[in-house]
Formats: sequence, C-alpha cells, structure tokens
Amino acid sequence: MDAASTLLPVACHVRDAEPADFPEITAIYRHFVETGTASFEEVAPSVEEMLGRCKAVQERGLPYRVAVADGAVLGYAYAGPFRARSAYRFTVENSVYVDARYHARGVGLVLMRSIIAECTALGYRQMLAVIGDSANEGSIRLHTRLGYRTIGHEIGVGRKFGRWLDVVQMQLPLGDGTRTPPAMEPVGYRRN
Repeated sequence: MDAASTLLPVACHVRDAEPADFPEITAIYRHFVETGTASFEEVAPSVEEMLGRCKAVQERGLPYRVAVADGAVLGYAYAGPFRARSAYRFTVENSVYVDARYHARGVGLVLMRSIIAECTALGYRQMLAVIGDSANEGSIRLHTRLGYRTIGHEIGVGRKFGRWLDVVQMQLPLGDGTRTPPAMEPVGYRRN
C-alpha cells in the first residue's frame, strides 16, 4: 500500500469560481508551472491573467469551478473549447489542478464530476483531457477512474526542465456521445 492510498478523503464542496478565489487559484497553478510538468507553461501567469482566462471560459457559458473547504480553495477545474472551428463545437477540453497538499484525497474527483455533469447538461458530447507528461500518473489515474480512455500519445512534443515531454490524450463521451445526432447546439456555444 502506498502513502497516497492511506490518506483520508477531504470533505469539500464545489462552486463556481469567483474573483476573490484567484490569488489561491494562481498559487496552485504557479506550483505546477514552477515545479512540475503537468503544465507546459514555463512562466507562471499573474492573478490578473488567470482571472482573464476564467472570464473567457465563463463568458462562453462553460464551467470554471473551485473545491472549497473551511474557506480555502483546494483545487479548481474548468472546461474550455477544444478547438475554435465550428465543427468542434460539441467537444470540450478539461483542466484540473489540485493543491499539492490535497492530492489523492478525492478533490480532483469531486471537481471533475461537477465539470462533466455541467458539460453534459449543456449539450456537449465529448470531453478531452490533454495531459502533460506521460509520467503524470495521478492525472491519468483520475481520468481513467472517471471513465476516460487513452486515445493517443504525442511523443516528445514539449521540453521543460531539460527534458522532452510527452502528452497523453484521453477522451470521455458525454451523454449520448456519437450514438445520436445532437438535438440542439450546446448551451452557451457561439461561433468565433
């Protein structure tokens, strides 16, 4: 039994991100940018940049959520457009980041279940995860637990900390997936 499996789950609730959350969201993301390979960004963005990114997601009607316990942000997740061209309009891409102190304690699972449910309700049919670094076992394990399947590997497409890094692509059908044609455009969808 590894150390992560002995940690107790964290009781938290999920809600929409608010401007006051962004110092904590930015600190969580900064950790990944500066110390890890889950993100291929090499310079941590500012609070203002992170808030702007959130607004762009929310203006599209897509979810950007935080997990909170005792007033502290433990992690965040959101769904963004997969690609800009209109034919991709039924597909979103997710991102999820959890404060390192709360890894393997159910926070990512709670966040992702919320994002998946919301995107399904909005009419999206596919959710992709583009996971930085094929050694990112925690993220791969989380997505597998949620029903994602691995659909591909991009080998050596990134370079950070003196290493060539792979990307793992995973996919989850939402709702009817490709079994039926869509009855409507996804809620919040707008042509670019």
